[in-house]
Amino acid sequence: MLVKTKAIVLSSLKYQEKSLIVKCLTFSDGIKSYFVNNAFTGKNNKQRVAFFQPMTQLEIEANHKNKGVLERFKEVKISHSYRTIHADIVKTTIVLFLSEMLHHAIKEEGKNEDLFEFLETAFLWLDHHDEIANFHIIILLQITKYLGFYPQNDSEEFSFFDISEGVFVESQALSCLSSDETMLFKKLMCLKFDDDQRIFSGNQRQLLLKILIDYYSFNIEGFRKPKSLDVLREVFA
Repeated sequence: MLVKTKAIVLSSLKYQEKSLIVKCLTFSDGIKSYFVNNAFTGKNNKQRVAFFQPMTQLEIEANHKNKGVLERFKEVKISHSYRTIHADIVKTTIVLFLSEMLHHAIKEEGKNEDLFEFLETAFLWLDHHDEIANFHIIILLQITKYLGFYPQNDSEEFSFFDISEGVFVESQALSCLSSDETMLFKKLMCLKFDDDQRIFSGNQRQLLLKILIDYYSFNIEGFRKPKSLDVLREVFA
């Protein structure tokens, strides 16, 4: 079936010497993987390789056979051309890290229009702002809303967060954050992208990042820590 839809690139993998396998989150069908033949040869195709950088926002026309095989693009164009993301080393590092997180976190369970629209808006915000120190930890927490394991805040008055269950509890168990860590986590839950970026110190930000990755690991079977995590930690050290 020929489909026209918006798509966000999650990853691209070089196949042999000339081709790419591109994994996208599409608005119409959720996760889809595409085979781009001869991506590195020919005048036009060399330009197209730039389309498949992490988190690039596309408009595509593609044949979706829905048979568990790699799909094929018919047409591809950039829907939102980023102005700063690929020219700023900090933003580039954030985008690479988040694309890896999403690559491992989003399973092939059909379309998720709300998640798509959230990511679309979030990365446009990143492109247009300079104060971005908390962006990666805010977005990681917010994404859990769309993946089904956002912390249950009906018992938020309790002093400990059980990271394995996603709830706040009265007494500390082995799977709980400490009271100080829980207080920091609660503060993160209240944040929006435009809030004061200085609310956390560098050490607090690193701690929250570790908590979030552990939280993803508890809730997503087979989740793997991104290879770019160490680079991100260095950038925000």
